[in-house]
Amino acid sequence: MSPLQKLREKIEQWKLKYNALQDENIRLKADLDTISKDKDSSQIIALKRELEEKDREIEKIISQVEALLL
Repeated sequence: MSPLQKLREKIEQWKLKYNALQDENIRLKADLDTISKDKDSSQIIALKRELEEKDREIEKIISQVEALLL
């Protein structure tokens, strides 16, 4: 397998993971909105932390893809 093929496969894997994380973020935001209405602060804090973690993962993937493309 050529380096270019390996790179393409890796980018495709990152795209899939990125899309999955985006979908999960959408779900988490919806959960957060629902819980916010219930005013349960401990769940809100936990979901905000999880959302921030997923945002960091997305940013990491984007950085890795950008580094490979340079």
